Amino acid sequence: MTEDLLDLMRSLVILMDEETARLQGPGRFPDMAETAQAKVRLVAALETSNARLTRERPDWMETLPDEEREVLREAVAALRAASASNCAILKRQIELSNEMMAAVTHEARRLAGTRSTTYGAGGAIHRVDGAAPISVNTRL
Repeated sequence: MTEDLLDLMRSLVILMDEETARLQGPGRFPDMAETAQAKVRLVAALETSNARLTRERPDWMETLPDEEREVLREAVAALRAASASNCAILKRQIELSNEMMAAVTHEARRLAGTRSTTYGAGGAIHRVDGAAPISVNTRL
């Protein structure tokens, strides 16, 4: 009864472990968008399968044999572990990207000299940074 659910969980674990390993190493990965789309599809299929099981047999979890329940528990634990490590590396990659973009923006502003200073009526000084003249390479 839970074979589809287990297959989807195992596939998702394999995909997340592969993505995590690739992100921990150096280099660019032009197919990361495909990996993300594959994860979205697997999660959607997992949710659909779980909803179908729950709709067809609301007590399906309680009626599972002990061996099958243990296999399902182990699959969920593996999915949780893979998700946690994948989440951590993705969070760090996003932070690094944001830090790099901030550094590039700061340097572009400095080089372009777009900072201006205005004096207000009460003598207050306001400093304004203009937009940074940067372009984004979408192939990264």
